[in-house]
Amino acid sequence: MTGVSHLANQFEQYHAHVYFDAATVEQARRFCDEAQTALNLPHGRFHERCVGPHTRWSCLFVFSAERFDEVTRWMDEHRQGLSVFVHGVSGDDLADHTDHIGFLGEPAALDVRQFMAR
Repeated sequence: MTGVSHLANQFEQYHAHVYFDAATVEQARRFCDEAQTALNLPHGRFHERCVGPHTRWSCLFVFSAERFDEVTRWMDEHRQGLSVFVHGVSGDDLADHTDHIGFLGEPAALDVRQFMAR
């Protein structure tokens, strides 16, 4: 297991964004449905377009610090090449998407300009 690069479990809540594209959308749907069942953790909508700071299509999971190790370990072991962006939720959107981050798999660029305009 590679673990979540550069992210320590230090926040009360986390987001995990499963990234995919047109070629991997069905794989991502299976992965998210399996994660929902295995972890008893509902997932959000499948955004088949870029939303917010995400420069790739994505699906969101929200989980607590108590489940950090369990969720990230399971996702890392089952992602089969998909990238998962994990970040803490501190209330500072810019920091949450630049400083409090980690990736399972290949990192992806984010467009955080919307957080800088505030």
